[in-house]
Parts: sequence; structure tokens; C-alpha cells
Amino acid sequence: MSVAFLALALAAAPPLADTPVAPELAARMIAAGRAEQAIASLEKASAADPQDAAVLINLGIAYAQTGDEVRARDAFRQALACNEVIELETADGTATDSRRLARKALRMLERGEFRGAAGAAGTLSFRDQ
Repeated sequence: MSVAFLALALAAAPPLADTPVAPELAARMIAAGRAEQAIASLEKASAADPQDAAVLINLGIAYAQTGDEVRARDAFRQALACNEVIELETADGTATDSRRLARKALRMLERGEFRGAAGAAGTLSFRDQ
């Protein structure tokens, strides 16, 4: 399974006023290989809504792409534990739920599939509304 299939869960919430980059743009930054720049914004978004699985999955991917596998694992596990399961659509048009995507991300992390994945194209996914 490629990182391109895994996907960034693009948050559908409006941008936070005090967030320098909205979660949506942070996801695009990760896809463009600029995960380090996205982390601060995603951390703020997660602090504002710790139950937003889409943001947590994005944050986990950003951590994984920067080599921080401990924090990535924690973010993916938090996404798994969120009260609300949200429907996500991957870049290839496949719909999946946030828990399934978080489990997939954990497996990919364990297999080392995020290493060297910075800049992988086609990794965005969108919350299905």
C-alpha cells in the first residue's frame, strides 16, 4: 500500500482565527513535502478540537514524515479513540471512516512506509459531507 493511497484527512471546519495556516492548507503543505511547516498549525487545530479525527490523522502523518514516529503513533491512536467516527474520501475517490484510516496509518507507520514519503503527490483526502 502506498502513502499516496493513505491520505491526509482534510478538515472541513472553517479556518481558526489564530491559526497561521488553516488545517486545510496544512494538509496541502504536507502533501507538498512541507510537513514541518504544517505541524504548528495542526497542533493548534488539535488543541482547539481534540476530537477532530481528520486533524489528528493529518498531524500523525506530518509527524511521521518528519521522522517523529512516537508522536505520529500517539496522534493516530488519538484519532482511533475519537468519539465521533467521520467519513473520509481518499484522493482516489474511495470512502472510508476515520477509524479505519487511523488503523491503516498505524500499520503503515509500523512498516516504515512514511519514511521518505515527504512530498508524495496525491495524498489528500476529504471529509465526506
